[in-house]
Amino acid sequence: MSISLGRRRFLQGSAAGAVSVAASPVAEAAPFERREPRQLPPKAVGMLYDSTLCVGCKACVSACKQANGMPADQPAHLVAWGEGAWDMAEDISGYTLNVIRVYQNGTMEQKDREKDGFAFVKRHCLHCVDPSCISVCPVSAMQKDPETGIVSHNPDACIGCRYCVYGCPFNVPQYQFGETFGRINKCQFCNHLQKEGKLPACCDVCPTGASLFGMVTELQAEAERRLAGKPGEMYSFPRGKLGGDRLAHEAPLGQYQPHLYGKNESGGTQVRYLTGVPHERLGLPKLPDYSYAAVSEGMQHTLYKGMVAPLALLAGLVALARRGVKSGKDEDLPS
Repeated sequence: MSISLGRRRFLQGSAAGAVSVAASPVAEAAPFERREPRQLPPKAVGMLYDSTLCVGCKACVSACKQANGMPADQPAHLVAWGEGAWDMAEDISGYTLNVIRVYQNGTMEQKDREKDGFAFVKRHCLHCVDPSCISVCPVSAMQKDPETGIVSHNPDACIGCRYCVYGCPFNVPQYQFGETFGRINKCQFCNHLQKEGKLPACCDVCPTGASLFGMVTELQAEAERRLAGKPGEMYSFPRGKLGGDRLAHEAPLGQYQPHLYGKNESGGTQVRYLTGVPHERLGLPKLPDYSYAAVSEGMQHTLYKGMVAPLALLAGLVALARRGVKSGKDEDLPS
């Protein structure tokens, strides 16, 4: 006597069982809600990137490579042109943690103009206040420092699942696909240098102060001062570290977009952007003011509260399997 349950029948029954669980009074009594957002650590450090000050020199890219021991990164279609002598990364990757990209439009006559202009933008980890990469990591390889807020990656704990790659709304963590035993890489804000009392390499070498290091709350205040200023008015732009003793960069204030990117995006980030061109034109994604992690974890907490939903689903699948077994026995009886 053979007993069989067709795959199609099982999947159809499973789907029906899932729908019945979702429509149950338990689910109706506990609608999905976002969990409470994470808060910025009181001593969080970060960066203010002012695109209007960036001259595209890529000193920050070179310094980042040197500080983190990253090799030259060359797209396949540019290897022959550069003869292996130049780092020509077009975007961040498992070998490039920081890159400068350029926006171009029309005649490109004027810097930091959306039409017939050009602008530079820096791309690296924004160190989210409520990071999705940490939320999706099953082994806690991604960690957020409770004091500084820096989001770091522990390669010894990582299992290479790459959930962080897919979970990050900024597409920052990158995997080394070219290696036999590749690993995840991302900007860790030169945490190793900060522990020695030094600045992150990109902020340390920036000649104009376009990349400025400091406490996030103080950087926010600095950004608001610039936004409140009059375009064209001379301004003393700090370099290296906000409040440091380096000679300031004297230059006129730019024509800023009123939106300070990173203040609210994805629950807020510790890297803030001042730009002269709309941020979406610079490849900075439009995001809600809450983290996707808050949504997914809120759903999980609702579904698994008291283990009611999983147990109900299990009961449905067991009933389905028993019905299939009974049906299989009946089909084997002689007519």
